[in-house]
Amino acid sequence: MEDYARLLDRAYEQLPEEAVKRRERFEVPRPIVVRVGSRTVIQNFKAICDAINRKPEIVLRFMSKELGTAGFYDGRRAIFQGKFFEDSIENLIATFVKNYVICPVCKRPDTHLKKEKRFLFLICDACGARSSAPPI
Repeated sequence: MEDYARLLDRAYEQLPEEAVKRRERFEVPRPIVVRVGSRTVIQNFKAICDAINRKPEIVLRFMSKELGTAGFYDGRRAIFQGKFFEDSIENLIATFVKNYVICPVCKRPDTHLKKEKRFLFLICDACGARSSAPPI
C-alpha cells in the first residue's frame, strides 16, 4: 500500500500545473430579491451577470421581456415594476443560463454571444461549437 501512495505522489508531481489546479463548478449566485412597494429589486444583479459573463443590459432586456414589465439597471442592482416572487426570478435566471450561457454541445459555460445580421449565435470557447440562440 505504501508503494501505491508513493507512486501516486510521483505521478502528481509529473502532471502539468494546469491539470493539478482545482476546478470550481459553475455556480450562479442566488438572487437577493426585495419587494419595495410595487417594485421588485434584485440586489445582487451585477454579481449574477459577472458570474454568467454576460452584460447586465442583455440580462435585463431578457428579464423585462419575460416578466412583461419595465426594468432599470442602476450599476449594481435591477429594479422591475411590479411584485414578483423570488422563485420566478430564479427560474428566469436559470432559463437565461440554459438558453444563452451553457453550450448545448459540451455543457460548459465558456461561451459568448455573437449577433450576425438578425441572428444570435452562442459560440463556445471550450469546444468551438456554434449554436443558434433564441432572439432576446
